[in-house]
Amino acid sequence: MVVNISESRFIDPAVKQISKILNRRHNGVADIEIVVPELLLKQEQKTKKLFNVVLGVIASISLLVGGIGIMNIMLATVMERIKEIGLRLAIGAQKRDIVLQFIAEAVAISFSGGLVGIFLGVGICFGVEKLAGIQTVISGFSVLLSFGVAITVGLVFGIFPARKAAEANPIESLRYE
Repeated sequence: MVVNISESRFIDPAVKQISKILNRRHNGVADIEIVVPELLLKQEQKTKKLFNVVLGVIASISLLVGGIGIMNIMLATVMERIKEIGLRLAIGAQKRDIVLQFIAEAVAISFSGGLVGIFLGVGICFGVEKLAGIQTVISGFSVLLSFGVAITVGLVFGIFPARKAAEANPIESLRYE
């Protein structure tokens, strides 16, 4: 039996009334089940929200790990190029120039990682559509947002190594082995 209700505010009273009538007609035997699609829809929406929260947490952890990776790469780069930094500082480079150089390198790393991520994401979406038959939507806003976040991660996690490079003493840097 299918019952259509004109407004959602009447669903609960109608379910109670139908349940009473059917229980009376079946002499109290629980051999009926009333399914309200609106409740299923609400449950599905709750599940989607939970899924989005879980994906958000996973993405946040991934960004943190990626940022720490960029910072480690940049710190290693600073240590490898300590003589170059000392030489640049000795011949008149400003600390600001050193900071900008290393921040630019960190942003370049995250820029390339962002491009790779976007291409992989779009490719996976098309693959899911073709193989599983699940419709996926790629919006320009989400692509720009993810790219912006990738660059921001490179910028934020590149600041510490850049400052460390700029604070180097030129004389000690030139003697560094």
